[in-house]
Amino acid sequence: MKTLPQLLQHLMDTAADQPAIIDRGTPLNYGELATRSRKIANNLKARGIEKGDRIGVWLPNIAAYLEFFFACAEIGAIVVSVNTKFKSFEMADIVSRSGCKMLVLWPGFKNIPFLDILSEVPVDGLKALQSVILYSEDGDSPADLPACLSDKGVVPFTELYKFENDHECEIQEDDGLVIFTTSGTTGKPKFVLHSQSSITVHAIEVAANFGYAGKSSRMLQAIPLCGTFGLTQALAGLAAKAHVYCMPVFDPADAARIITEHQITDMNGSDDMFAMLLDQSSESIPFPTLKQGGYAAFNPALGDIVEQAEARGIRLMGLWGMSELQALFSHQDPKAPAKTRKLAGGYLASPSAKVRIVDPDTGTRLDHGQHGEIEIKAPSQMKEYFGNPQATKETFTSDGFIKTGDLGYQNEAGQFIFVARMGDVLRLGGYLTDPVEIENCLQEYDGIEQAQVVGVPTSKGVKAFAFVKSEAMAEIHGKQVLEFCKSRLAGYKVPVHIEQVTSFPMTESANGLKIQRSKLREEASSRWQQLTG
Repeated sequence: MKTLPQLLQHLMDTAADQPAIIDRGTPLNYGELATRSRKIANNLKARGIEKGDRIGVWLPNIAAYLEFFFACAEIGAIVVSVNTKFKSFEMADIVSRSGCKMLVLWPGFKNIPFLDILSEVPVDGLKALQSVILYSEDGDSPADLPACLSDKGVVPFTELYKFENDHECEIQEDDGLVIFTTSGTTGKPKFVLHSQSSITVHAIEVAANFGYAGKSSRMLQAIPLCGTFGLTQALAGLAAKAHVYCMPVFDPADAARIITEHQITDMNGSDDMFAMLLDQSSESIPFPTLKQGGYAAFNPALGDIVEQAEARGIRLMGLWGMSELQALFSHQDPKAPAKTRKLAGGYLASPSAKVRIVDPDTGTRLDHGQHGEIEIKAPSQMKEYFGNPQATKETFTSDGFIKTGDLGYQNEAGQFIFVARMGDVLRLGGYLTDPVEIENCLQEYDGIEQAQVVGVPTSKGVKAFAFVKSEAMAEIHGKQVLEFCKSRLAGYKVPVHIEQVTSFPMTESANGLKIQRSKLREEASSRWQQLTG
């Protein structure tokens, strides 16, 4: 099976009466999922949506999201994943630059002013948009629509279920299916386009590799579907014929209740999510059916989350993924020691994936244990950066590998270990240096709670520049910290300056809060110029 319609047909043929999605207590079986999706597909086709047309999906984790996603796959339309946290500036760019012909949203969700956000988009930003589908529950449809939608066709989501005529559409495995937005180098996100095959094959392989298939898996879908992390998990769960429990927005208390009441067996999430879950119960083993889970390390303050979780009965394993290759691309062995399970990377989800480590300057392949850029070729890789052939060309090697932009190494077993983003890695004194090594040293200093290290250009080349947060706002004496570092680190790793801050600049992605290292680099450069005159 290499297309999503093929997978959906298989699920309907083999598990029609089995629960597929449980949305806030309401179950939808695999047969109903297939039937609803095909009705929506027929309706979209009748409304003029053709293969290759882009449709923005601006919905939370609800059954309708997955119904609509499968419907688009049925007719070859391309889903543009839109984060529910996006505002007018982001919407204007994404909708206009991707050429969205249709937009699906839930105006009443969590009191987020979706329509007000749209009304702030410049007129040209919605020029390609022809129609808007409004999802609603319990009569929460808006009474008044903004003027920006006055010339658009506005359709209630429930109308999409009412079309019965079949519109056959030839779907090929290389047809585009979904666009994820990812950070770019020009201030605008790149559009990562995946094909029917890359999404479908990866879902099937993750289902097998992560152990979701072949058992009665009950999966908590708390990660947003608008990102590759959430979508990969959901589709892998469905490919495994699991019961997927949707949470429109993550709430730790509600998540704990669902895990307990429905005996959840599988979930993935961020370190923050697992930490908040563990805080919901004082029981020594609060979630006995949830024995393991994959986690992404986003919060430096939770460096001991693997040990915390293991002490409470959950064996967390480090994951690795990126939009260009999808999430859940690899994972650590859940039976390995905590020290190993903390590392991102590990075993590959696809038996046909290939990984190599190369020198970022020369492109020479490196031996096991040597640090360099991770390059990957796999069934899960993207088709292209939509509308950006130059970026596509620069990302793919001549033999079809993707340059990940990540620093890592391979071990003797052929597994790879992620170390850091290449943009975050520092070349100090001629050596590639992981800033985390310096950050860990700084955090051993009494009073420093968190540290972030970036590179700053100086008259003697790039040097490390440290930002630190103290415990209880205690004053940190930079000169003493530098002496501490000099006693523990090679001279080229010692920061040129220690800057005390009250917080780090953060950004909210589909998967959680992340520190904006690019802003730290800008702040470091500006501060260094002030210090050196």
